Amino acid sequence: MTLITILKGHVNLRRLSRLPPCIFENYTRCMASFTKYAEHKPLEKIRNIGISAHIDSGKTTLTERILYYTGRIEQMHEVRGKDNVGATMDSMELERQRGITIQSAATYTIWKDHNINIIDTPGHVDFTVEVERALRVLDGAILVLCAVGGVQSQTLTVNRQMKRYNVPCLAFINKLDRMGANPYRVLHQMRSKMHHNAAFIQLPIGLEGETKGLIDLITQKAIYFEGEYGEVIRQDEIPKDMRTEADESHQELIEHLSNADEILGELFLNESKPTEKDLTDAIRRTCIKRTFTPVLVGTALKNKGVQPLLDAVIDYLPNPGEVENLANKEKQGEEPIKVVLDSARNDKKSFVGLAFKLEAGRFGQLTYFRCYQGMLKKGDTIFNTRTNKKVRIARLVRLHSNQMEDVHEVYAGDIFALFGVDCASGDTFVTDNKLDLSMESIFVPDPVVSMSIQAKNSKDRDNFAKGIARFTKEDPTFRFFYDPDSKETLVSGMGELHLDIYAQRMEREYACPVILGKPKVAFRETLTEPCEFDYLHKKQSGGAGQFARVSGIMEPLPPHENTKLEFSDETTGTNVPKQFIPGAEKGFRQMCEKGLLTGHKLAGIKFRLIDGAHHIVDSSELAFNLAAQGAVREVFERGNWSILEPIMLVEVTAPEEFQGTVIGQLTKRKGVITGTDGNEGWFTICAEVPLNDMFGYVGELRSSTQGKGEFSMEYSRYSPCTMEVQEELVRRYQESLSSNVQKKKN
Repeated sequence: MTLITILKGHVNLRRLSRLPPCIFENYTRCMASFTKYAEHKPLEKIRNIGISAHIDSGKTTLTERILYYTGRIEQMHEVRGKDNVGATMDSMELERQRGITIQSAATYTIWKDHNINIIDTPGHVDFTVEVERALRVLDGAILVLCAVGGVQSQTLTVNRQMKRYNVPCLAFINKLDRMGANPYRVLHQMRSKMHHNAAFIQLPIGLEGETKGLIDLITQKAIYFEGEYGEVIRQDEIPKDMRTEADESHQELIEHLSNADEILGELFLNESKPTEKDLTDAIRRTCIKRTFTPVLVGTALKNKGVQPLLDAVIDYLPNPGEVENLANKEKQGEEPIKVVLDSARNDKKSFVGLAFKLEAGRFGQLTYFRCYQGMLKKGDTIFNTRTNKKVRIARLVRLHSNQMEDVHEVYAGDIFALFGVDCASGDTFVTDNKLDLSMESIFVPDPVVSMSIQAKNSKDRDNFAKGIARFTKEDPTFRFFYDPDSKETLVSGMGELHLDIYAQRMEREYACPVILGKPKVAFRETLTEPCEFDYLHKKQSGGAGQFARVSGIMEPLPPHENTKLEFSDETTGTNVPKQFIPGAEKGFRQMCEKGLLTGHKLAGIKFRLIDGAHHIVDSSELAFNLAAQGAVREVFERGNWSILEPIMLVEVTAPEEFQGTVIGQLTKRKGVITGTDGNEGWFTICAEVPLNDMFGYVGELRSSTQGKGEFSMEYSRYSPCTMEVQEELVRRYQESLSSNVQKKKN
């Protein structure tokens, strides 16, 4: 508390001079740091970047090195270090124990007079919503690839997410010091698997244990990293034995850039030699347009290649003013209009910000924001455009992992946090409530695994309720609900690890041990062929009655859209008045919540309302709602139905001697092998396997590969399940229904 008070300038200087020398020195350092980081930079000197990659590619280690070289931290720690401290960005105890990132963490630092806001994201597919949130609010990203693993399943997922939010990126091939490192193979995979127009802007000098430094193809210099932590950078001539390779790679870089950039293309056609500035400008232009991906190399663990990567972030990634940010302007009864937000750093424009992440802090809910327009000061009032609630800002903070630093104002391009704001992830906030602006929300994938959950001890129910309420609010992919059929409380998430982590957090953070039941898969029911309906709902019991008739066709959607539900109003004339159509759609969607075969939701169905009839007095929205429900029940009885199950894209990596065993295991689990790849005694198998058959696979894989095998999986699509699975699901559902009936009788 003393230092915070000092920083705020509330301590008398005469009293300060009496402090012991060690505290006075600490104060001086903190004061200098506070002044340095509190200063607001012009828009051109700001970069908002994320670090994304597949599991265990070295994201958190890279972030730790960035913070060290920029002077943000005084000592480097490893992700699973022997000193039991752990990396700065892995602030959660569970992250340090497991050696994985579970929550995205934000920080900011300064490099060459540029403010860099960094978000370190998890690599595991179970925490994919953390990556979604980060990429939604960032202007650029570093895509980290392992020099041994190359382009892996989660790399492809991250690449899709970057494409969804149009985020420019640099590629950094990490772990050059590992046995079997091959950056040239990784570049080839980037071009073939990810379809990137990519080329090296650096080459490694030596690989594996011989990694010495790197060659900068733009400046045509060799760079060596000396000193205890690689903090001393020495430039030299390119080694003679690499001169030919450097010239060829330099020419390859120019060719790839010329294909993406008109200005450099003209120089190339005129056979003019581009200067350093020509190349740097071309890389920046094409990188921002996402037509070219510069590829850098290094090894974060061995402290090589991090400083040139920071230079590349400043040189090639956009500042907040170079990215077009759009908001929807909504008017009553009209289609929303796209509005371009003004990112200039002035206080004349009204503040527009997006809440992208919620977290329970020590002082209440902590909400992470990105400011897109205008400025926000301490004491201002902001409005939630979704709920119209207003909030007065009592405290503004910027984040450095789990530490908070107070600021007085924030401007366009800043990432900051507020306390005491009751909102949902993806809400838009403004200072002028008349603007009617709302920013596009964050894409949230549907959960694929459900498990029953209950507190081990009944006395912990209050803590259980508090923990569940907090976690479901923080993470939109973690859902909690009660199933009246099975009489169980269920939690849904993105995978077994996802739910297991939350179970452990319940015990650690809320002293509430929980019991997780057998995982349940989110099956879906769908029609296999079109089925006509013509349903009349008529009820007369004195006074105003109910009358509604609906006729049309329910039909299956194409396989690539089999997770959607569509309602199509194809009525003509006045047989079904337009004011009753929403009632019919609501009735259809209500019935889709629970199928007849197994009690799972309906999906992949289109409800085409073609005709109907109404009564001038007895028809109402409710009557058409009930008529649509009756029509779906009619199709339940007459139509042909099948069960859909989630299919996962599984990638297994293990030593070559176990390849036959692994293929056998996947085949036994109804897997379809889609590709294999081999490298330096290891193989990678890609397969599509039903999620229902993947439970318990991690133990089987480890025991059969002497603990050396790894696998990752991500949701791919829904597909019809086999007849045996369908019959088993129907049988179990019928048994549960009959047991419930028996219980009611007793």
